[in-house]
Amino acid sequence: MRTGRLEAFSDGVIAIIITIMVLELKVPHGESIDALAPVLPVFLSYVLSFAYVGIYWNNHHHLLQTCDRVNGAILWANLHLLFWLSLFPFATAWMGENHYAAAPSAVYGVILFMAAIAFFILQQCIIASQGSDSLLKRAVRADWKGKLSPALYLIGIAAAFWSHWLSQGLYVLVALLWLVPDRRIERVVDATRPGAE
Repeated sequence: MRTGRLEAFSDGVIAIIITIMVLELKVPHGESIDALAPVLPVFLSYVLSFAYVGIYWNNHHHLLQTCDRVNGAILWANLHLLFWLSLFPFATAWMGENHYAAAPSAVYGVILFMAAIAFFILQQCIIASQGSDSLLKRAVRADWKGKLSPALYLIGIAAAFWSHWLSQGLYVLVALLWLVPDRRIERVVDATRPGAE
C-alpha cells in the first residue's frame, strides 16, 4: 500500500486531537483580565501539548517521505503512535485543571515517554521495511535528540513528585529541542531525487 492513505488518516487523527484539546479551553467567568488567571494553567498546558502534537505531525511527515510503500508492521506501529498521541487531550486537561499537581504531571510525562517510544518503533519498522540500504537509517544514524528525549521524560516523571516546576521545565526543554528544525531526513531525501548533485 502507498503512504497516501496512511498520511491522510494520521493527519485526520492529529487534527481531531488538536480540536479536542482546544475544546477543553473554557471561557472564563468575568470580563476583567483577572478572570483569566484561573484558566492560565489550562492554557499553558494546551500551548505545550499543541507544540508537541505539531512536532509529531511535522516529524511524521518527514518520516513518511523516506518510503513510498507501507506494510502491516508500519500500519500497526503508526496506530500505536496515534494511540499515545490521542491521550494528549486527557493528560493536558488533567494537568492544567489541577495546576501541575504531581500525579497529573507524571501521567503527562508517561504519555510523552510512550509517544516517543512509539515514534521510535515506527521509525524502526520503516527502516526494517527498507532493508540494508534504508534512506531513513542513513538520515537518523546519530539520533541524539531521539535518545535524550526519553531519558529527560523519565527524569521529568520522577521529578513531578518532588518539584512540578522541574518536571514541567524538562517537558518544555524537550519540546524546545525538537522545535529547532531537524533537516536530516530532508537532506537525505533531497540527495536521492533526480538531478541532485
